[in-house]
Amino acid sequence: MKDDDLITNWGLLVEGYSRAMHFLEGATDDATGLGPTWFSVLLRLERTPDHRLPMTHLAREVELTSGGFTKVADKLAEAGLTRRVACEHDRRVTWMELTDEGLRTAQQSKAHHAHTLRKMVEAHLGFEELLEIGRLMRKLRDNLDADSGCTQDNIV
Repeated sequence: MKDDDLITNWGLLVEGYSRAMHFLEGATDDATGLGPTWFSVLLRLERTPDHRLPMTHLAREVELTSGGFTKVADKLAEAGLTRRVACEHDRRVTWMELTDEGLRTAQQSKAHHAHTLRKMVEAHLGFEELLEIGRLMRKLRDNLDADSGCTQDNIV
């Protein structure tokens, strides 16, 4: 592939993603009051067994520093959506866990987000193309993580 083709196609992927995220984040925020970081944290917790993950894992997944994530964790706990739980086996680990209200909020937000994705993304690409994009991006993510030594535990 020529340099210009490579750069152009990567740029189109980034531009399409950016435009879609702009609309999706706005729609989710308008309907649920959750900003993108809160939504991402709640979604990740909702999708994991026991609805909890180590805080360091969540910080890495939502691409925040530990200090930045601590502020998010504080606000989520103040809102009654999550709580911190000490690890029984390792004092260095603190889990973030969904409350019942957090689980309800995550499920409602996920349903709204899926509805918006169907309207804004699947309607334009179709289900098969969306699956193919997902497959390709998972492959890219996993290979880049393997190259860097990172892992994606509990990510579906």
